[in-house]
Amino acid sequence: MDRVKAFELTDLDIDQQLLTLPGTSLLVFTSVGCSSCRWARQQIPGWNLPVARICWVDAGHNGGAVERYGIFHLPALFVVCEGQLHGALQVGLNPSDLSDAINEALKQEPEELP
Repeated sequence: MDRVKAFELTDLDIDQQLLTLPGTSLLVFTSVGCSSCRWARQQIPGWNLPVARICWVDAGHNGGAVERYGIFHLPALFVVCEGQLHGALQVGLNPSDLSDAINEALKQEPEELP
């Protein structure tokens, strides 16, 4: 199975990247000090998810993005498609639940990126 493309985004390029990347992106905020985040970084890229890419953001080094997206817990996951935010995902970290949550989020009315 092919691993999905992964990008590392920062405060400097998150807006530009998310506005221009085609298709669906899973935006994931993590931190090196978070054990669930380390597990997610190891596991999620190998899952067969309905996304074109995973965009990782290190919450510890990108406070501007953390503030704009209202991050209060990690890992924090969002669906972005064609430069539009389709919402935060409140879901267990397993392939089936995450795929279902992404598909449901894509049915929601999109918003502008924060």
